[in-house]
Amino acid sequence: MKTRREVLAATAAALAMPRAAFAQGEPPKPKQLIFNASGGSQIASLRENYLNDFEKQTGIKIVDTSPVDFGKLRAMVESGNVSWNITEIGGQDGYRVTEMGLAEPIDAKIVDRSKFQPQAQMSHVFSPSCYSTVMCYRADAFPKGAPKSWADFWDVKVFPGPRSMRNHPVDNLEAALIADGVTLEHLYPLDVDRAFRKLDAIHKHINVWWSTGQQPAQLLVDKEVVLATGWNGRFYDLIRKEAPLVMEWNGGILKQGSWVVPKGAKDQYWAMKTLAAMSDPKRQAANAEILGYSGMHLDSNQYVAEKIRPLLPLYPDNLKKQIWLDQKWWTTNGAQIGERWNKWMLSKA
Repeated sequence: MKTRREVLAATAAALAMPRAAFAQGEPPKPKQLIFNASGGSQIASLRENYLNDFEKQTGIKIVDTSPVDFGKLRAMVESGNVSWNITEIGGQDGYRVTEMGLAEPIDAKIVDRSKFQPQAQMSHVFSPSCYSTVMCYRADAFPKGAPKSWADFWDVKVFPGPRSMRNHPVDNLEAALIADGVTLEHLYPLDVDRAFRKLDAIHKHINVWWSTGQQPAQLLVDKEVVLATGWNGRFYDLIRKEAPLVMEWNGGILKQGSWVVPKGAKDQYWAMKTLAAMSDPKRQAANAEILGYSGMHLDSNQYVAEKIRPLLPLYPDNLKKQIWLDQKWWTTNGAQIGERWNKWMLSKA
């Protein structure tokens, strides 16, 4: 099997074109595009697998900024002072950003998503990858048998030890209902009262309510907890470094990695060209190998190293155990649920 570097080199050669070879009638090239993302290892991988070659092929410099900020995106669009050409948004915000008119439609003449997963076909949101909120545990914590479900996560007698969950209602309500016996096909609309009753039962066993993505993985490594919820990519990185961690995909909640061209952004044609560069399945596979987030192109998985595929959310055996987050439900109910969550947390203090 070819190395990731060899695959990228071959892909770059196939995609490469002289600067003078761009079609006539294309708008003038800007000197730079502002690409707003989460930063850290993510932007490093995006540069390696997409952005550096785009710069070489077009002569356009990609300037990356961070962090991701939905409120700032909204303020930019509403004021008409849009400085980002492309920005990442939260995986639960695709429906909201579309409904609020904060993004330009994805130009199908430039960005080919015909072979993307159905969940990556949103009109105004480009989703080249996906991630999942899963349960992870220390491999050495349960010698008599490991937890295999959200019901097991809640079962502190059979699976004792401190736990960690995110200080946010998204994913926690879903996990609580699945733990309480709700099947995936009947999960939405969420029974909020039932979910909070189930959360009442686990609250005192949560040692840390995490707020940043790296926290749960580090808590597990440091043996501060034995079970944690978190984003699969954070666990993936440590597992590949041989940390004694195991992800359980049963009941995982999938979300799209999402990017938009803000409404009214400058140089939209070239922003769409950037997204087109992120559509290539081989490049998505190379990105997945670094970050642990599956590419949304249907052919992407076949280019991932075989030993890595079981660690990715769209690996077939993993996918069939999970459910996609209902963005529409959360857009409609998120604000109200957020207020209830905050009151609930205060009541437990």
